[in-house]
Amino acid sequence: MKRFRNILFSLSIVFFVSCNPTETSKNVSEVSISNSSLERVEPPHWWVNMKNDELQLLVHHPNISDYTPEINYQGISIAKVTNSKKSKNYLFIDFKIDKTAKAGKFDITFKKENLENLIHTYELKSRKKKAEDYIGFDSSDAIYLITPDRFTNADETNDKLPNLKDQSLDRTDGYKRHGGDLQGIINGIDYISELGFTSVWPTPVLLNDMPKGSYHGYAITDYYQVDPRFGTMKDYKELAEKLRKKGMKLIMDQVANHCGLEHWWMKDIPFDDWVNHQKNYEDNIKKWNWKTNIGSNHRRTTNQDLYASEADRKGNNEGWFVAGMPDLNQRNPFMANYIIQNSIWWIETLGLGGIRQDTYPYPDKDFMSNWAGAIMKEYPNFSIVGEEWSYNPLLVGYWQKGAKNKDGYQSNLKSSMDFPMQKAIIDGINEKESWDKGLVKLYEGLANDFHYATPKDIMAFLDNHDKSRLYTEVGEDFTKSKMALSYLLMLPRIPQVYYGTEILMDDTAKPGDHGLIRTDFPGGWKGDTVNAFTGEGLSENQKEMQSFVSKILNYRKNSAAIQEGKTVHFSPFMGTYFLFRVKDDETVVHIINKNEKPISIDLKRYAEVGLKGKTLKNIVSGEDFIWGDVIHLKQKGSTILTTKSN
Repeated sequence: MKRFRNILFSLSIVFFVSCNPTETSKNVSEVSISNSSLERVEPPHWWVNMKNDELQLLVHHPNISDYTPEINYQGISIAKVTNSKKSKNYLFIDFKIDKTAKAGKFDITFKKENLENLIHTYELKSRKKKAEDYIGFDSSDAIYLITPDRFTNADETNDKLPNLKDQSLDRTDGYKRHGGDLQGIINGIDYISELGFTSVWPTPVLLNDMPKGSYHGYAITDYYQVDPRFGTMKDYKELAEKLRKKGMKLIMDQVANHCGLEHWWMKDIPFDDWVNHQKNYEDNIKKWNWKTNIGSNHRRTTNQDLYASEADRKGNNEGWFVAGMPDLNQRNPFMANYIIQNSIWWIETLGLGGIRQDTYPYPDKDFMSNWAGAIMKEYPNFSIVGEEWSYNPLLVGYWQKGAKNKDGYQSNLKSSMDFPMQKAIIDGINEKESWDKGLVKLYEGLANDFHYATPKDIMAFLDNHDKSRLYTEVGEDFTKSKMALSYLLMLPRIPQVYYGTEILMDDTAKPGDHGLIRTDFPGGWKGDTVNAFTGEGLSENQKEMQSFVSKILNYRKNSAAIQEGKTVHFSPFMGTYFLFRVKDDETVVHIINKNEKPISIDLKRYAEVGLKGKTLKNIVSGEDFIWGDVIHLKQKGSTILTTKSN
């Protein structure tokens, strides 16, 4: 998510209405679609046979709170209706959906004396597959992260749409829209698959109808609508389906902490506590800017700090991320239900293979536990990764399910993002070797795994949409890039690689600049003279890096040792670092050598791994190596060997 330093852009009357279970519900064919009679009903539809038999509808329509909703459908009853005291334009309807309910359409009739009824047809769908069959990403996967606006512009007709606030389209400006879309990602699936990736994580593609900076996707203005500049719901579903046909997974980037200031509900807020610091916003709405905003203090450690003041905790969790992103109040039960149901709706609609949750330490942490718990209860084999941007492994580990936290907190979150390892790798590769610098940073970074509940479920990376690119971080050193990337792909982790890392994309001209970090992928636009999809115009180093990544990842796809094997590493020695991954009869060896001149290393130091006399194959070059008493390392770089013969 864009960090605060980079952006400044900005229920109570209760009715108990039950349908008579002995009555025959309307035949599905007799129910006509009348969804257009109400402005909004969310979620737009739901499913039968969910483990949770409760559903809460948000209904938004002029003066809808004056109406009483009724239904007549077997297996479904209205348990509760809540009016919003702040706005007459909302109703929140709680349904009970029992196991006898069948898929079909039914009318919700809204009645008011002396007025014509309002009718909305709602649909309960059949589930396409069992909840247990939603398999999330794990350590067998390798994830390709994409900023959709910057990957490929396959449909130029949706680049600028007159009904949306942001009319920018300028590829020379890193902070304006460039035109990339969902169809572009669809067109790139073969390329991504051939590289060896098994999962795709696009940054958010939901509607961001903001006046500027709408390209990045994190200021959502409608949680149920795909941004038409990225494409349609059909396109989003097609992306998910085509990935599945390739044996790949779609990971959805979601945002529970905040929305965009232009979200439709910010024009008609249902409760006084719908967003945090709401009164401050409403009092200053005519002069709203970063000065009137009460921003987050960004003190994320207050979530774990046993001594943190309540003021500091609230300062982190309740302050707005930036002035253009209202901070959602998940302590409001209707907001909480909305967010949870929205996440489940997208899992079911797209058949997701995982969720990446943005800015994880910023929302109410008890809510986040409930949110993740609700999802994992419904989909026990699913995966969620949370963004904890901290270089302290204690903080990252706190959020993972199974962590033995002193405050007793259980997150229900399977994975968190490994910012500490990212820093350790970059520092270790860049630093000159000494007792406490260089490769020892990688060694000690991995040694911190004793703290994590399940290290192999953590998502590790070297660069992403918020951080400088790998090639820039290592001073545009090709060899260092390969060393860092190969080490990442050998770790007991879920690796994530940012689009373009495989062709040495950089932000060197202005390190850390988000516009440069999110540079257009070459070949994704008509007229590009360089095309990374075909190789046209790439340098020899870029082509070699593509091949390097492809060989490692395609080996990794079928390597039980790398995916789930035992890890053994030895402390750095004479400018080298040996790491072994072992599973049954497969051993994979990763060697980093930082010596500029040829060096010979005594292999008896690694005797406990049991490789003496075995023939290993270099998975990049294909050359054989017999593990004897010594290995001659002719040049600086990384070497990956395997005992597998094919």
